[in-house]
Amino acid sequence: MKKLFDDLSYKVSRETTKQYSTSFSLGIMALSPKLRNPIYAVYGYVRLADEIVDSFHDYDKQKLLSRYKEETFQALEDKISLNPILQAFQETVHQYRIDYSLIHQFLKSMEMDLQKIDYNSDLYKEYIVGSAEVVGLMCLHIFTEGNATEFERLKPYAMILGSAFQKVNFLRDMKDDYQILGRCYFPNVDISYFDNTVKSHIEKEIEEEFKTALEGIKKLPGSARFGVYLAFRYYISLFRKIKKTSASKIINQRIRISNGKKLSLMMSSYVQYKTSLL
Repeated sequence: MKKLFDDLSYKVSRETTKQYSTSFSLGIMALSPKLRNPIYAVYGYVRLADEIVDSFHDYDKQKLLSRYKEETFQALEDKISLNPILQAFQETVHQYRIDYSLIHQFLKSMEMDLQKIDYNSDLYKEYIVGSAEVVGLMCLHIFTEGNATEFERLKPYAMILGSAFQKVNFLRDMKDDYQILGRCYFPNVDISYFDNTVKSHIEKEIEEEFKTALEGIKKLPGSARFGVYLAFRYYISLFRKIKKTSASKIINQRIRISNGKKLSLMMSSYVQYKTSLL
């Protein structure tokens, strides 16, 4: 009968993903069916932590995040949780032997979001490692299905792709991050002086990372390649729209890709995927 609870737990993670991210939902649907539930589990887990630090303004965020952290490692120790999100996540962590250090690093970055930090280069890199790169590595554990050699070969690419995605998110979310949450992640950047020159410098970093990451996507197992490529194409499209938007607009409006455009990207990506070397 426990299978009913396990199925429900993955379903909650899946619905969480669909509710919060159309783009990632489409990407996950493009993965091999055997990979979908564990990736939903990872997304559901990190999404809930992110909501604590970004959205629960009327509550004690520090207390909630500390409790979430305690419940995470209790679930991993007990190999069960009554929280469906944590239940699906702990099952996935054990099945794919995801290193606990990745979870600790992720939660450390979430804790950083509870503080007012003036980011320098070192703190910026540390935050990106924990908030994005290690999540890419959690997913890579799943994509490589326990093949340690393949994991190590693809690890640098997964980290670079996570970094590129996160930096695009930083640009996309600058308005809310600064005006609502009082954050600016880019090192040594004063929002009052954020202009097209500063923006262009950040975009050059992202372009280089996307270029390297694409080489890694080509090396992924076939079961994961198209799904990751689809997420890549979505972020490239979002990035291009950001590049066309002035710095002054970036800090005053959130850049979006419509759901219709996302579906169009999915179809065009599939054609490109089938007719290219991917």
